[in-house]
Amino acid sequence: MLFCVEMEKDLSNYRKSYEKYELLLKDISDNPMELFQKWFYEVDKFFVEDETNAMTVSTIGLDGFPKNRVVLLKRFTYEGFIFYTNYNSEKGKAIAKNPNVCLSFFWHGAERQVIIKGKAEKVAENLSDGYFESRPRGSQLGAMSSNQSEVVKSREDLEKKLLRVEKEFEGKDIPRPVHWGGYIVKPVEIEFWQGRPNRLHDRIRFLLEDDYNWKIERLAP
Repeated sequence: MLFCVEMEKDLSNYRKSYEKYELLLKDISDNPMELFQKWFYEVDKFFVEDETNAMTVSTIGLDGFPKNRVVLLKRFTYEGFIFYTNYNSEKGKAIAKNPNVCLSFFWHGAERQVIIKGKAEKVAENLSDGYFESRPRGSQLGAMSSNQSEVVKSREDLEKKLLRVEKEFEGKDIPRPVHWGGYIVKPVEIEFWQGRPNRLHDRIRFLLEDDYNWKIERLAP
């Protein structure tokens, strides 16, 4: 039996008051990566329901449309943010054409967002090798057997290919596919958003200047 569901819903009464923290200029350093590290560790420690390293990666696709997807941050340094993927995937092809990307973190438990504009570039091969070797064997086999973003006939076809790859590498080390590896996103702008009451949220933006110092500004919510 089919049920008819009205495809219209008024969400105007969905409201939440943000009251947990504040973000003041006097409390931050001159380098945004230090504030990111502080926020990351606080969320990771006190808000375990959040997947702290889950982030949205936005690219401009070959069709001209922006596209967002959630991936996992695997490392961050003063230089930038590192994640791993299939270079032949939709996002990989988009980055090859236009390396300007946006990353965003939303930590709902802490009522915080971080939005990062930057340029993506491939990491050194030895870093990709090292991370690939550290992955569970099942994840290695999955990377080897999946032509990410390509159209497939069925789930069964994917599972059959995985079985073939499992047999091929039974008792052997699995090499990193040449089309799989890491990107580092080197930021040029980072915005920290802290929810506040009455929608007067704190927004602090860091802009990278020509001398590689960071300009710090407060934005209206």
